[in-house]
Amino acid sequence: MALCLLLAPRAARAQNVALDVFPGSTSEAYLRALQVSGAVPLHPWSIRGFSQAETDRLLPDSAHPWSARTRPAGNGVHLLSPRADLVYNSAFPYGANDGVVWAGRGVTASGSLGVSARWRALSVRLQPEVFWAQNAEFTLMRASGPQPLADPDNPANIDLPQRFGTGAYRRVDPGQSTIRLDVLGLAAGVSTAGQAWGPAADQPLILGANAPGYAHAFLGTSSPWKAGIGRVHGRLVWGSLRQSDWSPADPDSARRFMAGAVGVFTPRGVDGLEIGFSRFFHIPYGDDGVGVHDFLRPLETFFKAHLGKTGQGPDNRSDAENQLASVFARWVFPRAGLEVYGEYGREDHNWDLLDSFLEPDHTASYVLGGSRAWRRGGTLYSARAELLNSQASHLQTARNQGRWYRHFAERQGHTHRGQLLGSPAAYGGGGSVVAVDAFTPRGGWSVDWTRTRVRDNWGLGAAAVPDPDPRTDVLHSLGGEALVFGRGMDAVFQVRTTWELNRHLEDDAFNLTAGAGLRLHF
Repeated sequence: MALCLLLAPRAARAQNVALDVFPGSTSEAYLRALQVSGAVPLHPWSIRGFSQAETDRLLPDSAHPWSARTRPAGNGVHLLSPRADLVYNSAFPYGANDGVVWAGRGVTASGSLGVSARWRALSVRLQPEVFWAQNAEFTLMRASGPQPLADPDNPANIDLPQRFGTGAYRRVDPGQSTIRLDVLGLAAGVSTAGQAWGPAADQPLILGANAPGYAHAFLGTSSPWKAGIGRVHGRLVWGSLRQSDWSPADPDSARRFMAGAVGVFTPRGVDGLEIGFSRFFHIPYGDDGVGVHDFLRPLETFFKAHLGKTGQGPDNRSDAENQLASVFARWVFPRAGLEVYGEYGREDHNWDLLDSFLEPDHTASYVLGGSRAWRRGGTLYSARAELLNSQASHLQTARNQGRWYRHFAERQGHTHRGQLLGSPAAYGGGGSVVAVDAFTPRGGWSVDWTRTRVRDNWGLGAAAVPDPDPRTDVLHSLGGEALVFGRGMDAVFQVRTTWELNRHLEDDAFNLTAGAGLRLHF
């Protein structure tokens, strides 16, 4: 922070900079609000992050609140705005959709800097990130097994530490870095940048900004292709996932191969509608590595009855791999300044089509959301709401339903480096977000109320004994953030109060989060 303040007077006075857009960023939320308001061309929002070319196409030609501040990146070499942030948590760790950063109790400092280059079809972005967390001591919920820092609910089946060690925790990460080639309507490249699949803004079921980006290669369309009755846009992804130092899995199985696919269809004649699907496979590295079959897993049948026999499990088709899948839809009505969307997800395969229709709520989750955007004077406003539900249904009394993001064999669960790849609310059973954003020529502000379910002691299983004192551990968080444009730099301030009711299924707790950050523009 001090270094940024010292450098600020030397920064160029030009205010016109390229938008730094990545999943979970304020710039991405700004572009989305512009699209809902009708100021930005219709473009599928369910496959992110965007390339720099996509971002340039989405910037409107007409005046908008940040028009004096932003410009298309275009070709050439550009220094990315250095960032520095400080966050303080008073009582326990709190943070979500912050990518690489894990904000423990006490002070957490983070920063990034980098450069981007674009020449015709080739684009390169190198933006490493670093963070240091004080990780001060706090009361843990007791976990069974040899690892006291493990997740208390599933200590042997998910890599989700309550605390990352007993001292300061730090890491250097490649961050939002990508090398990409766009040729003949195809896009291919390698990246460690964050991704977001599906239309959800805050609580994605499969993949979002909650965890660090992982090293991956991708192949897909540069922009939607014409396909007769509409347009199609998609991406295949293959990557490497890693566990934390506090994972319940053996160090020999620390690495996992992931194979996934996400696709979107926009029908002709129905402006603003996008319909899509996503699949994400966790595949353990075998003694011989991975084969061609593993790369093609996202293209296999959705029904388990049609898979080859493995000799494992009661159905003779189980294996150590894990799959998550979802279908989703988003519809934007620019003239009304309105968007609505939904996503339905499943853990693992359905047995067959009949099983899908008979028990669609088995190990299932859904997200419903929408937003309304409008202009008043020089300010763009956006009011949005989102609801996620992943609780086990009544089927639990007769048929086992696994908790979202954990797996009996793939012991790291749906995580990367100890953080959930999807929404923390989905792991806890549900959540909701209600927020209002405002974007002005001088910056902007946002306020939100977020509810996140953590756990309960209801004992819904057929053989379970219900607790005589049923409780639900739930977080209620009320917070706000302000962005202030300055001469040669931007300042970001946040404050958040979080009440955790029945923390650890015992007493209530209160946490104050305060933060500040700087973004330099040269």
